[in-house]
Amino acid sequence: MTSVPSHATPLRLVQPAAIDLVLAVPLIAEHAATWLGTPVPAARSGYHRFLTDLSLPIREHAPSLVFKKAAYVDLGGAHQTADSFEIEIGWQSSSLAPLFPVFSGHLVLTRTQVRLEGFYAPPGGDIGAVLDRAFLGIAARGTARWFLERTTEVVSAAGSTANPPDATRHPADGLSGSR
Repeated sequence: MTSVPSHATPLRLVQPAAIDLVLAVPLIAEHAATWLGTPVPAARSGYHRFLTDLSLPIREHAPSLVFKKAAYVDLGGAHQTADSFEIEIGWQSSSLAPLFPVFSGHLVLTRTQVRLEGFYAPPGGDIGAVLDRAFLGIAARGTARWFLERTTEVVSAAGSTANPPDATRHPADGLSGSR
């Protein structure tokens, strides 16, 4: 992310979790198709693109009501920091794209949490930004919250259902661009 449009809105969501990075990072970096959706050709070199349904659950008023929208989710390579792995991530609608927000940021995995941080741009430029502040932002944040919860569920389950990790293997082993 080199520049941020004036109508982009910052987004930072955190989900606490116990994560085994050795098992979790490959689920995001190498095996995302098993839980994220159908792989499709990526728009950018070095990225993986998936066609998936993003969901917006209506939690308070109708817990069983969920709106879904087909979207492209783009994942970049996993990059190791001192205590985490960061994966570039973005999403946009797969149809009628000018009518839906676009997100660009990072998915950050640590041993104790999963974070989604970046910016989303509401549709409609500056007018869309006004509507976003009034009510559309609720939908964008709700969808991001759902995505973060789903990702946390997947990476947390990796440690509880898989074989114990090889103690000699580092989480970055085998990940391109991670060291």
